[in-house]
Formats: sequence, C-alpha cells, structure tokens
Amino acid sequence: MDQETLLKENRTKLKEFVLLDFAELSHLQWFLFGLFLIIYVIIVISNGTIFLLTKIDPALQSPMYFFLANFSFLEICYVSVTLPRMLKNLATQRRRISLVACATQMYFFFVLGSAECLLLAVMAYDRYVAICNPLHYPLVMNYRLCVRLVTGSWIAGIPYQIGQIYQIFSLPFCGSNQINHFFCDIPPILKLSCGDTFVNEIVEFIGASLYVVVPFLLILASYSKIIFTILKLPTATSRAKAFSTCSSHLMAVMLFFGTGIISYLRPETSHPEGTDKVLSLFYTILTPIFNPLIYSLRNKDVTMALRKVQYKLIHSFKE
Repeated sequence: MDQETLLKENRTKLKEFVLLDFAELSHLQWFLFGLFLIIYVIIVISNGTIFLLTKIDPALQSPMYFFLANFSFLEICYVSVTLPRMLKNLATQRRRISLVACATQMYFFFVLGSAECLLLAVMAYDRYVAICNPLHYPLVMNYRLCVRLVTGSWIAGIPYQIGQIYQIFSLPFCGSNQINHFFCDIPPILKLSCGDTFVNEIVEFIGASLYVVVPFLLILASYSKIIFTILKLPTATSRAKAFSTCSSHLMAVMLFFGTGIISYLRPETSHPEGTDKVLSLFYTILTPIFNPLIYSLRNKDVTMALRKVQYKLIHSFKE
C-alpha cells in the first residue's frame, strides 16, 4: 500500500478532533466553569444593555451610537462562537468536536473577528470626522454611508473565509487529533495536517494582513490626526477630557489587535506550548468584557440613558 493510499485512509478515519482546552487543569474544572460562565454572562448583559439603550433612547441616535450598537451586538456574537462550547467541555469533560462543527466554529470566529477589526476602523474614522471636521460631520457621516460601512464590515470577510476554511479542511489529517486550544483555530489545526500547508499559511498571512494589519494602521492614522487636533484645543480641561477618551479607545485597540497580530503574523519559531491559547484569551474574552466599559459606560450620554431606564424600572415596580 503506497503512502498516498495510507493518507487517504487515515483522513477518512479522522472524523473528529479533541479540544484539549484546560485538560491539564482538570482539578480546577468547576472553578474555571464558574469563572467563564460569569464572564460570559457579564459580556452578554453589558453589551446587550448598550445595544438596547442605543435603540430605545432618542438621545443615542447619532452615527457614533449606531456603530456602537452594531459593535455591542457583534461582541455578543463573537464570544458566543467559542465560550458556550468551552463551558460545555468544562462541564462534561467531553472535548470531542466533529470536523463539520470545527469548520463551522472556525468560519464564524474569523468572519466575526474580521468584522470586529473593520468595525473598529469605521468607529475610529467616525471619531476622526467628528473631531477633525465637526462642521462637515452631519454631511459626511449620513445615514446611507453609515449603513454601507456597517454592512461592509459585517460581510467583507465572508467570501475570503469560505475559501480559507474550505482549503484548510481539504487537507489530509492523520495521526493525532488533539487540538491544544479551547476552540478550532487555524495554527493548531494546520499542525495536525500531514499534507503540505505552505499555501494555507500564505493564505492565513494574507488574511491577517488584510483584516487585521490594514484596519489597525487606519485606526492609528485616524487617532494620530485626532490627537494632533486635540493638541490645538484652547483649554487644558478639554484637552485632558479628549485625551482620556482617546487613550481608553487606543488601549482597547492595542490589546485586541496586538494579541491578534502576534498570534497570526509571528514567524513559526520555537515558543512555549500553549502560547497561542493564552494569547487568544485576550482577544476572545478580555477585550469583549472591557469594551463596554471603555467605549460606553464612561460616556455621559450612555450613563444618562441607563439612569433613565433604571428610574423607569424602579417606578414601574413601585406602582
């Protein structure tokens, strides 16, 4: 039997993967389950609250809050691709995932991740126009353009990811089926293939460059212009307020994009086992939990809208 026939037979036998996630910490199974469940609930409630506030409060109907509503909804979708399965694995200790389920999870993870990168760039552009060209802001950021920018952000990654995921799962897989990760990510899946992955790695590099590096550079360019404009403001108070907002946004962007760039664009050199898993916790879990605080809850309009809802709820219960 030749090597090609063996590869084909092995590939047909491999119908599922095993996500190792935190198998080495099995003694902390229920602690980790409780911790990640709390994190998931906080992410869904905080982002869901912001999404609802932007829909019901008349004061939150500007382009900035239109983008923020989409961003909050996107964050809920993004974490829902990975966290529920991780919670299920922790609770049941059954870590098997079929090839179809793995490909589906990978597809939605990267489509939504691409959308988040692009939407963050759109939000930075919105702030650039608002601060650097305030007189032209209503004309430039009209409703039609806002809808097009958001729609483009949501769908831009779809065709590319369909091609990339199809290409990855067309590879022959043989030998070990254990993925040292808590979700189906590209680098650990490619490591399990016994075929030539050079083309896949090039496609991954191009995708990361298009959907991560380019938006990141656009964000940096927008905020550079914003900071330059802020420095021209007449009072120290207004400068400090604007810098506070910009620094918070940039911190969130640096955390999300920084860990993403390191994960998908670093060279394949020797690094500690599980590094990708640790890095991915930052952009899949930590940024979605901090983003509502950074982008919304420090905003006076959002906090006022939240107080109005709380006031109405308290009075409705009293009645």
